[in-house]
Amino acid sequence: MPRALVLVVGLVLLLLGCRKDERAEAPPPAPSASTTTLAQAQAPEPPPGDPAKGKTLVAKFECNRCHEGTGLEQPKLDQDCVRCHQEIHAGTYQASASTLSKWQKTIVHFRETPSLANLGGRLRRGFIEKFLLEPHDVRPHLDTTMPRLEITLEEARDVAAWLTSTATPAPAVALEGASIEKGSALFEAKGCRQCHEYTGAPRAALPAGVADLEGKGERMARALAPDLRYVRDRMAPGELVRWLADPKAQKPDTLMPKTPLSPDEERDLAAFLLRADLAPKIAKIIPPRLPVLDRKVTYEEVSRRVFRNTCWHCHAEPDYAIGDGGPGNTGGFGYRPRGLNLAEYEGIQAGYVDDKGERRSIFSPMPDGTPRLVYAMLARYREEAGQTDPVVRGMPLALPPVTPEDIQLVETWIAQGRPQ
Repeated sequence: MPRALVLVVGLVLLLLGCRKDERAEAPPPAPSASTTTLAQAQAPEPPPGDPAKGKTLVAKFECNRCHEGTGLEQPKLDQDCVRCHQEIHAGTYQASASTLSKWQKTIVHFRETPSLANLGGRLRRGFIEKFLLEPHDVRPHLDTTMPRLEITLEEARDVAAWLTSTATPAPAVALEGASIEKGSALFEAKGCRQCHEYTGAPRAALPAGVADLEGKGERMARALAPDLRYVRDRMAPGELVRWLADPKAQKPDTLMPKTPLSPDEERDLAAFLLRADLAPKIAKIIPPRLPVLDRKVTYEEVSRRVFRNTCWHCHAEPDYAIGDGGPGNTGGFGYRPRGLNLAEYEGIQAGYVDDKGERRSIFSPMPDGTPRLVYAMLARYREEAGQTDPVVRGMPLALPPVTPEDIQLVETWIAQGRPQ
């Protein structure tokens, strides 16, 4: 089965909205955006990085294995995470019909990622920099997310400089007189909720005669549509208005259609997206840790339900993974080789290679006594709730957490001495 090396750059729309401090002596009127330009409401851009260094870093982090529009050549198929899965589902991958049928049922992740083409014409450089350092889930209908890379602030700044180096800045837009209320009505009338969530804002109803795309099978359009809560961090007013006027002029491969809007309507809709009052963001709930089971658990059961179902995509030998073995074994995406093979019992017992080049057990206790393997799976829930661990990355990388029941199964197996 082809590997699904974990990295899907969700490099779009993230972090809580940065709103201008509103002093008690001069509160902004509502629902109009007439007293301030929205550009003043956003944090200033950080100092620019070095685009040349950024291009080298984009190659180091192998961004082209999941994204188009990086400025790098397309990788070989066995190193192209998304294209490989797309060919499997299209039936064009070189495999037997029975094999393709089997894979099409089991391979559900890494089938779409946003293109990075003309990123600077759409995204603020400061947003890209911060997103690389603090990735969060910004596409509620896409089950994969951007993982935490081993990247420094200087590296993130250089990558952001490269990805925005060919941008043509949009003319500045001052939204005096733009109406948040009218923008809200447009959001509903134009059916924006067909694809987009806008969490924290009043939920718009779909207009009469417009069906919800989820029920029509428009999976990709809905999956790639970002939560508009984060557009105020992602885009400056000028870029947003230019995007609303003609999305395909800025990103030809976008699935967002051109919506008929007058210049005033573009400004009203931008005001609604950038300045509407939003309810506080609701943090994801970390489920309780389940106690170990009182029945026997074997390696075969754990391997079938957990290791070979998920973990082996990034932790396997190259021949088995039909690729390079994944970032958790042979390295990749800027990660150092860890030599951890979770596709076989012997490989699991052999452990991983630490930063000093020494072999370590994945079952060794962490400071709280939790086996390292279980700790990493639990850390994925904490990451999704915004609690990143400086030492351990949550596993599976960039994918939804393993279910509490499957974590319970793994922990039970370890507690019973890891029987084969």
